[in-house]
Amino acid sequence: MIELEGVPELIDPVMVAAFEGWNDAGDAASTAVAHLDREWKGEVFAALDAEDYYDFQVNRPTVFLENGVRKITWPTTRLSVVRVGGEKPRDLVLVRGIEPSMRWRSFCNEILGFAHELGVELVVVLGALLGDTPHTRPVPISGTTSDPDLARRMDLEETKYEGPTGIVGILQEACTHAGVPAVSLWAAVPHYVSQPPNPKATLALLNRLEDLIDVRIPLGELPEDARAWQVGVDQLAAEDSEVAEYVQTLEEARDTAELPEASGEAIAREFERYLRRRDGASGPPGGHATAEGSEGPSFRRDGPGGRSRPSKPPRKDAEQDGDESSED
Repeated sequence: MIELEGVPELIDPVMVAAFEGWNDAGDAASTAVAHLDREWKGEVFAALDAEDYYDFQVNRPTVFLENGVRKITWPTTRLSVVRVGGEKPRDLVLVRGIEPSMRWRSFCNEILGFAHELGVELVVVLGALLGDTPHTRPVPISGTTSDPDLARRMDLEETKYEGPTGIVGILQEACTHAGVPAVSLWAAVPHYVSQPPNPKATLALLNRLEDLIDVRIPLGELPEDARAWQVGVDQLAAEDSEVAEYVQTLEEARDTAELPEASGEAIAREFERYLRRRDGASGPPGGHATAEGSEGPSFRRDGPGGRSRPSKPPRKDAEQDGDESSED
């Protein structure tokens, strides 16, 4: 039974969800929701029963000490509410947890039960996948929906994906069948540097979410973290000629593919974001999926406590096709 006695009446609420695991390459999506929760000081009002959805041999509980008393944190999914101030205040319902091990339909029904009780007008599910994208270029973000009307209205792609899916895809379809408008935003993370965190991908997801729901998101230190991350990967890649050559190949392919896309619309979108931030600067702050549907290579670490290095690029005979594409 869902009881929401402690939650006030919400203003134009949007639910934003992300789940650790297969849908969360580089922890980019779950970190984005954690950032929103931290910046806007979210208040947790509900947590799903861990025993209903998690295999504790896969996602183990953790023991910690608090004032000398041993306590246990169970893997679960929590919901919190944040209020975004400004001229047009609105509320966000944040859903953050771990991809469930079992009973996915019941899990989605619980989430939808909360959405219905809170009057949620739109569900946005964040995800990140591993793709053949260079770390030196802007992070590709794809927005998809199963609703053709919503796709036209919000300038999104109508999903055509077929293949293995995760809880992001299942929750989006559950929303569609329940008549709740739902969108998925996917960030493509370079498969050769998949070790979390990936602040550049997290930042890209938040920028796209900001455009989608028309709020100004305080970014804190994320832009600086993203720049530092790219410089660090540049330095590591430069130490290995094979990796450097592979990155250059990806850059050339990306630049060729995107040349026709350097449109006035994209430039206008970036300019609008700049104006929004400038005008609001003095006011209140307002295993992983891949493009092919399978897990990709990850970082390797040179010795205990050693430096992380980009993994070797795939051999020519093992390469798969693939521009970045989203799942659902």
